[in-house]
Amino acid sequence: MDERTPRRSGIARRTALAAGVGATVLGALPDVAAAAPATSGAPDPGTAATTAADAGRGPTADWFANPSRSVRPKFRWWWPDGLVDPDEIAREIDQIADAGFGGMEIAAVHHSVKDKSVLDTARHGWGSGPWRDGVEAALARAARRGVTIDLTLGPSWPVAVPGVTPDDEVAAQELAYGRLALAAGTAYQGPVPAAVHEPEPGVTRQTLVGVQAARVDTANSTRKETGLALDSVRDLGTFVTDGTLSWTAPTDGDWVVISYWQRGSAQQPESGPHSSPAAYVVDHFSAAGTKAVTEHWDHAILTSSLRRLLRAAGGAFFEDSVELETDGLVWTSRLPEAFEQHTGRPLLPCLPALVLDKSNQVFAFEAQVTRQIRHDFWETVSELFNRHHIGALRDWAHSLGMRLRSQPYGLQTDAIASAALLDIPEGESLGFKNLDDYRCLAGGRDMAGHTVLSCEAGAYNGTAYSTTWDRFLRTMGGAYAAGVNQTVLHGFSYATAPQVAWPGFAAFSPYNGTAGYGESWGPRQPTWKHVADISGYLGRVHRVLQTGTARADVAIFRQTGYTATGIGASWFTATGVPLGWTHQFLSGPLLDLPSATVAHGRLAPEGPAYKALFIEGDFFYGSTPTLSVEDAGKILALARAGLPVVLLGAFDQGLTPGVPATGETDELHGVLARLLALPNVARVTDKAAVGDALAGLGVTPDARHATASTLLNAHRATAEADYYYFCNGKHAETVKPPVAAIDHDVTLRRNGSGSTVPYLLDPWSGEAVRLARYTRDGDDFTVRITLRPGESTIVVLGRPGLFGDRHGSRPNVVATDADHALFTAEGLAVRASAPGTYTTRLDGGRSVTTTVRSVPAAVTPAAWQLDADDWLPGTGATRTEHVEVSLTLDTLRPWSGIPELADSAGIGRYRTTVDLPSGWTSAHGARLELGQVSDTCRVTVNGRRLPPVNRLNPVVDLGPGLLSRGANVIEVEVATPLINRLRVAQPAVFGGVARQDHGLVGPVRLTPYAQSHVS
Repeated sequence: MDERTPRRSGIARRTALAAGVGATVLGALPDVAAAAPATSGAPDPGTAATTAADAGRGPTADWFANPSRSVRPKFRWWWPDGLVDPDEIAREIDQIADAGFGGMEIAAVHHSVKDKSVLDTARHGWGSGPWRDGVEAALARAARRGVTIDLTLGPSWPVAVPGVTPDDEVAAQELAYGRLALAAGTAYQGPVPAAVHEPEPGVTRQTLVGVQAARVDTANSTRKETGLALDSVRDLGTFVTDGTLSWTAPTDGDWVVISYWQRGSAQQPESGPHSSPAAYVVDHFSAAGTKAVTEHWDHAILTSSLRRLLRAAGGAFFEDSVELETDGLVWTSRLPEAFEQHTGRPLLPCLPALVLDKSNQVFAFEAQVTRQIRHDFWETVSELFNRHHIGALRDWAHSLGMRLRSQPYGLQTDAIASAALLDIPEGESLGFKNLDDYRCLAGGRDMAGHTVLSCEAGAYNGTAYSTTWDRFLRTMGGAYAAGVNQTVLHGFSYATAPQVAWPGFAAFSPYNGTAGYGESWGPRQPTWKHVADISGYLGRVHRVLQTGTARADVAIFRQTGYTATGIGASWFTATGVPLGWTHQFLSGPLLDLPSATVAHGRLAPEGPAYKALFIEGDFFYGSTPTLSVEDAGKILALARAGLPVVLLGAFDQGLTPGVPATGETDELHGVLARLLALPNVARVTDKAAVGDALAGLGVTPDARHATASTLLNAHRATAEADYYYFCNGKHAETVKPPVAAIDHDVTLRRNGSGSTVPYLLDPWSGEAVRLARYTRDGDDFTVRITLRPGESTIVVLGRPGLFGDRHGSRPNVVATDADHALFTAEGLAVRASAPGTYTTRLDGGRSVTTTVRSVPAAVTPAAWQLDADDWLPGTGATRTEHVEVSLTLDTLRPWSGIPELADSAGIGRYRTTVDLPSGWTSAHGARLELGQVSDTCRVTVNGRRLPPVNRLNPVVDLGPGLLSRGANVIEVEVATPLINRLRVAQPAVFGGVARQDHGLVGPVRLTPYAQSHVS
């Protein structure tokens, strides 16, 4: 390698990112959706309250109870290309809006349609006249309903343009390779080795980029890679004439001749064709590739009326994950030039260590230099992707009054830096391996000063029409703790398409002949009757998690900014998180952002306000302790400004991540020596010592608990309050042993000033109440958190009077032997489930005794009347027949265990009568424990419908005064998924799915209590 030319400075190579993000922040688009009119011209729910909160007066009760459309969940809305009807589109928007959702993303996806000819792409393809008419109808109706419409940038994924051919310069490119083995001294005269894989159909030309020879060095070989000697690589271009190579191998060993061919990859968007002419994926690393996308929209799609509607709507363009498929290495024509500009070295001598064969590395040099070459290459590709694709698409979207939402991962590029460029970065519950994948994107979002991290949510393999909302909520609970605060559900299918069966068109089912990915939510699902309870819950969680500024305890520095890898952080992921610590990931380019400053020992003090920076070896390259000179210098500056830094590993002997220029390694060692000499910098060699190192630097988490548990938290802050979201979640998709219920104290820090009291926000009911029982030590508040698996709650530390609370600074309960203490409209009260005398100690030391004279015994209903509305296929694909089945049940059983309902799906109404004794008074209340119930439910008592049931802890507090002595009628309405009916209605597709247990299974129990006010 030529080491004479110095590497470009970090400032130069990151200017584009810093400038781009700065422009985005300064020119941020307003939240147009929040101001859009709702149904019948009525104000959007929660808008006024949101405005008041943002103006500094603090949130009102309605701000939380009725979150605005702008923060409510959205749907991925699958269309069979342009085979849509404007009236049906308007109808479906009404269905989504009426159910309490905030918007839709139009996506042309039809994997379930095996014979694509029935879609008539010549007249009804993506981007056709009918498709544009459908989009205009959707935008117009959405504006009237106060919801937003997002548009995917192309049909299905990846981004493609109709009319582009595989041979076009703007089409996606690959670098294929050929190889020829030559023994020592062997003469060869013949064709340049052809690529090991034939080009894809439609590729008619390929360009020879170069021909090389390298000596085999078995010392560098791996299980899959042929080892080569770096100093032996030679260019054979002068030995090639008219496609014929004439060359004799030296006698000092065996040799390999390698040829490199640039050609189109001929990749088309998933499950096409979607258009006529067919669309081909564009080059994601060149300005020309992106320009092909934007010019197609500008000239072939965006009519004047569509432009006007888009600008008024203020939605977003969307791009799915970057799933480029090649037999060789992803490529673009200017990559050699870009690589040399970035590194100061030519790319061609490095190519043997880079070429791929169906994603597998083929050759390798010595391990360290191979790692460094690959790092340099993908860093170059990352810069091209972020500049020419992400940045260019974002700027174009802004010119139309739109934003850009994207899943910037799928390649070995810096997705953390991409997230900083995007208006809305997005992850996914299906492809992400654990919560650290979300934390990578959250770091880019928060360092850039953006608000939203979106998630493609609820896609499960093989679960079409059997997904329960319980499963969805358990998946998302942890994602919210990791930084997600917008949910795009996967998904809502357009009603119909040719040749589909009941219950209508579904984008992914059948999938390869069997049940497909995710769900097709909507009125075709029995649970849709209750879905407003789900959308309300999600909207309230989003409302809180989009409020103020995200806070995280520690920033984890990533030398390589990949995500969707499942790679976490030493100590923090396994040990720190279970103790309350929160973290996010940063990559090198983020250190060039305007926010990368230190004040009062905090990095990005106006943003996530990290208390420390943690650096360890690069997990993606053998955990080698690497830092570039540029990044090391910036970290040194941050540490000198007062930021605590902890390094794990041999950073006293650190290496550069890329191939070093002459003297660069010594320069790095000098910078690291100055860094390690600072008193606020600690280096440890054992990951178990990270926690002690942080403590030694005076760094503690904002939320902490002595007992390690599965409790997860997210923290956001405003001038008025600190918001803590808690979930008894999971650190990965699977946890062993399974998550258990938690019940322990948590200490929370108030980072603001002034008088403070804690509030409890229930995202199911929308109720916001002042917490009655807690202890305080300065700015630290200790509260009890009790959550079942997947369940969540929200605690807010803020000034008295928030959320309309009228209890001000009244004394709180420090301890009580009663079951529960609470503030009511009349003041402080305690509850007990058994008679006795209870002592309550108040803040300040005063103790109060309360005597409970009687509490009726728990009641288990003896019998139930079940009226089931059984759903069956009707006379057409979108018609459902209903059959009523009435039963008397002495014992609650799942429908699968009831002969009359074994293969049924629908809505069941369970009624029972509970008799309460004559001693029942207005001071008595009860908790209704539903036990096992699937999937969604609502409860009515004596004709009064109660607030939404917490799906992950189905216990309903009936409260004092609702029940009376004598007979009380309780009704539980339960909606099931469709799967048990589809098993018999479409056995060829769904027959392999096991019959599932749905319905009210119990045990159901009514547990009375007495409530008494504390004087």
